[in-house]
Amino acid sequence: MYNTPTPLPRRALLPLLLGLVVLWSPAARGHDLELTETLILLTADGRFQVDMLVDLDALALGVAPSTDSAELAAALSAMDSEELQGHQEKLGAYFARRVRVLFDGERASPVITFPELGTDLAASHGEPSVFGLVARLAGRIPEGAEAISFRASRSFPPVHLTVVDQRVGRRELVEHGTESRRYSLAGELETGAGSPPTREIVGQYLTLGFWHILPEGTDHVLFVLGLFLLSARFRPLLWQVTAFTVAHAVTLTLSTLGWIRLDPGIVEPLIALSIAWVAIENLLTQKLQPWRPLMVFAFGLLHGLGFAGVLGELGLPEEERISALLAFNVGIELGQLTVLGLAMLTLGWFRDRPWYRRWLTVPLSLGIAVIGLWWFIERL
Repeated sequence: MYNTPTPLPRRALLPLLLGLVVLWSPAARGHDLELTETLILLTADGRFQVDMLVDLDALALGVAPSTDSAELAAALSAMDSEELQGHQEKLGAYFARRVRVLFDGERASPVITFPELGTDLAASHGEPSVFGLVARLAGRIPEGAEAISFRASRSFPPVHLTVVDQRVGRRELVEHGTESRRYSLAGELETGAGSPPTREIVGQYLTLGFWHILPEGTDHVLFVLGLFLLSARFRPLLWQVTAFTVAHAVTLTLSTLGWIRLDPGIVEPLIALSIAWVAIENLLTQKLQPWRPLMVFAFGLLHGLGFAGVLGELGLPEEERISALLAFNVGIELGQLTVLGLAMLTLGWFRDRPWYRRWLTVPLSLGIAVIGLWWFIERL
């Protein structure tokens, strides 16, 4: 006898909607850590220049950076000169409020400009733009100043700071809303500052590893959700996540240490394809197949190379290379466990219901598969 499917209860609508929000959220480029790249240049004639790499078009219009660049550029290009000038002034005031260049702890008053505005350089970064990406804060170093530091508010992504003068340079990561270490204008770190302590480096790289999963790692989040959807039960999920964790930790470590290399042009499309593969397998089978953990291990090797690409751009502190690498790995795992925990809290309650596969596993896996295939084509 034909049995009418049990309708989806109202209490299942919330997790379903949450899942759809994840699936239809804007697709970020693979492994875009979205750091605020910042360069401080100290010149021999006693001047300073701070260049911050920021999506200025989005900031000027008050929209998310993920908004289509062509749409933003079109909207700004359609404005008359007076209206555009108004946005430029508001943008300057925004940086004046939220960015601080400090000399001996005292705030400077730099001149704020947007040097790419109205030039061909604005569109030289690969996307249409009117304001471009460079916000410049410049001025003269105060007489008698001994050290410079930098701070951007939490409205900016974490800062990847490079300080360069006529003798030496240094790089560091500056967490959300915190002040950088002071840099001596004599060309060294402040007396007594030394290198950042191990716990500080560990904290920074652990945070960055977590950040790369939540909120920036959309592709990795979808992969982990794909693993979860086939079986929300703890033991089979543990086997898959363990295989994935061990694999990407291996290639992340080997690649970061320079022992293996693979072109990102190959890695990124294959990562997208791995997302689609897991989701499609969810549609074709109702139980965990023996080969699934092996496939997940192979895909973990790919994802580890992707994570290594991030660290390659970011760099590791030479004096704490291993500590930073381990902390980044731990941050990634904490991010993945958080994703699984959230999935358990929202969808796991319904895993024994007869409609779980029909109303949750199938539609969500289908959405993940479509996104994975689209990313595969896009990244090719």
